[in-house]
Amino acid sequence: MQSSYFELWLGAWPTAIDWTAAVMNTHLASALTALSKALDAGTADASDAPHVENELNTYFGQATAFYFGEDAFAVRQEAFDDMLWVVLAWLQHLRFMQTHSRLHYQFQPWHGVQFKAAFAHRAHIFYDLASRGWDESLCGGGMVWNPTLEPYKNAITNQLWIAASVGMYLHFPGDDNSSPFQSDDVRANDLEHAKPHDAHFLTAAVQGYRWLKHSNMTNTQGLYVDGFHISGIERNETQCDSRNEMVYTYNQGVILSGLRGLWESTGNTTYLQDGHELVRNVIKATGWRVDRDLVSSETSEWAGLGRAGILEDFCDAKRDCSQDAQTFKGIYLHHLGQFCEPLPREPLYPGKTFAANNELAALHRTSCQDYAPWIAHNARAALETRNCEGLFGGWWGASRGNYIPAALPASAVDYRNNASELLHRPWSTSTGGQQIAGAPHVQDQIPMAPLMNRSAGKCITTEAVEGREGDWNDRGRGRTVETQGGGVALLTTLLDLVYAA
Repeated sequence: MQSSYFELWLGAWPTAIDWTAAVMNTHLASALTALSKALDAGTADASDAPHVENELNTYFGQATAFYFGEDAFAVRQEAFDDMLWVVLAWLQHLRFMQTHSRLHYQFQPWHGVQFKAAFAHRAHIFYDLASRGWDESLCGGGMVWNPTLEPYKNAITNQLWIAASVGMYLHFPGDDNSSPFQSDDVRANDLEHAKPHDAHFLTAAVQGYRWLKHSNMTNTQGLYVDGFHISGIERNETQCDSRNEMVYTYNQGVILSGLRGLWESTGNTTYLQDGHELVRNVIKATGWRVDRDLVSSETSEWAGLGRAGILEDFCDAKRDCSQDAQTFKGIYLHHLGQFCEPLPREPLYPGKTFAANNELAALHRTSCQDYAPWIAHNARAALETRNCEGLFGGWWGASRGNYIPAALPASAVDYRNNASELLHRPWSTSTGGQQIAGAPHVQDQIPMAPLMNRSAGKCITTEAVEGREGDWNDRGRGRTVETQGGGVALLTTLLDLVYAA
């Protein structure tokens, strides 16, 4: 992900768009945390420890370069979900700083903590800007997705709001920098100082999940659909009554880290129960039997969110995933990993957070270990998609068969892979065709690339392989920084579960 796609002189992943770059930054921080924990666990040879530490510092240096390379001014003009991806990314780096310092620098500060105030300020600014999306005049609450479109209250923006709010409560170290670096925004110029563990962050998370849970945004499989329109908005009606039945993998993921944080912040085990139920629903929707650690069917039959036990978005088999959609599965795996972190036996912040007793900690650990065979099954499939250069493909099940694309659910609009949908009702009253802020970025499809001969470790042309049609993962947008990030997130989550066992 870094050697192939990150440009240090730019401080950026040039082929990423603003929000997917924030997600790559999150994956980077999560991977660094996993490596730091592995180093502490003594799994590496003592002679390798300096090498691992050097690698960590190299990649953290690239993260600091991205702090300056990130187009923070552009994100201010985008949708509320775009802003919240930025919040989660820098909170993840703050968590890495804390973990690495605690594990390896007990007697002197790790050099990376000098960036704590800067990262915290970036998270604070974008949390404050995104908070304007919370609206109680429509649908009884919830976050609006994009202020430039007709009101649409979707799963991802509300899940991001919950995860970011509880993340700010738990991991934000405070911010006394009132400068927003934007002179034409009156409210931003008055950015208030923020304290760590401020109760208003937790209140927002609790309120957000209460609304989401009662919003009727899950289907008969217990999966989150995309969101709600208001059919009578032009008649000044305020009820969310027109549901988009589209199902995406990332809509099942972000809420998981939010639920884990809500439990730790309140001690209410219902949040953990809801999270485990959702995870099991997702795994079942890939055709996997959690109770038997096997695929329920070896056929290519679509199960709702995958087949043959492999996580899949609707666009994967069609080979027409947009840049947005190529990011989705990695997001799901990252937040599953966050959810399955071992529960603390002592409060992280006494008086502010809660700890688990022996029974709860063991139950959570055992439940998450039950998911490990499914994650490993997906990891094996994803690893098979790597090409000669070690780059992951986006369709993890491609090598398992030439699957027929699944039909979309009734009343589903796949606007994440067809941005033109946003130019028409019910998304927009405009038909001018102008670029919409925060709209999905869909790029031209690229030609099929040569097939990889994995046994020889070389790329060979399709004509040289009898009976094969080429590498499916080089069709469509092909291999990208987003698909590579998905592979990184998947392996990071698997590594975390191994060390938690």
